[in-house]
Amino acid sequence: MKIIAVIDIGKTNAKVALVDLDRFEEIAVRKTANGVSNDGLYPHFDVERVWRFIAESLAALHAETPIDAISVTTHGATAVLLDANGDLALPLLDYEFTGPDTLSAQYNKVRPPFAETGAARLPMGLNIGAQINWQEQTYPEHFARVATILTYAQYWSYRLSGVLANELTSLGCHTDLWNPQTGDFSTMVDERGWRPLFAPVRRASDLLGGLTVQAARDTGLPEGLPVFCGIHDSNSSLLPHVLTRPAPFSVVSTGTWVVIMAMGAKKVALDEARDTLINVNALGDPVPSARFMGGRAFSMLMKDQPVTPSVEAEAAVVDRLRMLLPSLPEGSGPFPHARARWTCDEASLSPAERLAVVSFHLALMTATCLDLIGAEGEIVVEGPFAGNQAYLRMLAAATGRPVLIGSQSATGTSLGAACLADGSRAQVHTTRFSNEAPAAYRAYAQAWFAEANRSDVV
Repeated sequence: MKIIAVIDIGKTNAKVALVDLDRFEEIAVRKTANGVSNDGLYPHFDVERVWRFIAESLAALHAETPIDAISVTTHGATAVLLDANGDLALPLLDYEFTGPDTLSAQYNKVRPPFAETGAARLPMGLNIGAQINWQEQTYPEHFARVATILTYAQYWSYRLSGVLANELTSLGCHTDLWNPQTGDFSTMVDERGWRPLFAPVRRASDLLGGLTVQAARDTGLPEGLPVFCGIHDSNSSLLPHVLTRPAPFSVVSTGTWVVIMAMGAKKVALDEARDTLINVNALGDPVPSARFMGGRAFSMLMKDQPVTPSVEAEAAVVDRLRMLLPSLPEGSGPFPHARARWTCDEASLSPAERLAVVSFHLALMTATCLDLIGAEGEIVVEGPFAGNQAYLRMLAAATGRPVLIGSQSATGTSLGAACLADGSRAQVHTTRFSNEAPAAYRAYAQAWFAEANRSDVV
């Protein structure tokens, strides 16, 4: 196998990419916005619209470059409830919908402890267990028709191959459903009687089967084309590094969520209240992790307007200690109960200064997360933030550790998912960030940490 088609479904965007395993790079891609539908029972993902995009994209890409196999990676915090016919028994709940919060008190009594699952209690539907609990309690007639529960990546693998499966990395990402130490479902799954509903658990790299007749007809690809099980997107970014890089190291995967995963970390007590957690990597190993909505914060603060970076603007921000303190958006990350606060007149900042303040804020949120999970060694930054010099400069200054620049074009998830077809061909393309920051950056970081951790801020 040489050309792997990767279906990559994020919260904000969906794409289908071709990865050349020999060159280990993305050679073609098609993208679309991935919105939420507000009709029906509750806000949900429109899977049929996404399927049409997948089918059309696979057909168009295959016509240009023949595809040898298909792999899938998606965001987490999404469960798919199917009826006996393999159709949706309930819509795919948008994990930012607040409906599950209405049953928080009841759910908190039945969810497993953090010590068992390594899953922090998160708001909305960010714990899959909370989603399923809310759906079961709110729509009992619909839930009575549920025959199978799938994790999200494996739903698309099922649409392609007809094989029902769940998978370790998707079950192990703050779901409340999985015990990473025993490698089995959590006690809550049995207590609620859900275990029989879950499809068999497979490894991400398992070959599920071949493209079905219907999927082949929809996509124009050959029937029987290999379809691999699929993987959670943060673990997809991590996988090439796990396969090629000696521990200790950390990977900072940036997108809507910034997810920090530490291999070979020193043992620390994770703080459930600060959005630290245990993920499970593609090899089945527990990985200390932390997260915050960095990409969402950047979009909210910068409105995605192009701004020319300026080292002079950075220096002015550092010199005057102009800061944005956590946290935006509220409710998750290492400062979940804090409200964002500027230490300067926000309106007085030039666009370049604003970019510097926001970038520094995101770097220092990242550094906080790294510290909370006991991360050591090199720090690899993947995704859009890998191209942000101010972010990289402050991250290096704040941590005092080597910062490596990984893929800047958000292809890390696609490359990792392609590894599922042949892990022996995994590669990592990183360069060391060598633009050292002046000592004043370290002083700025220390001042930011002191302010962020003040009792009247958190």
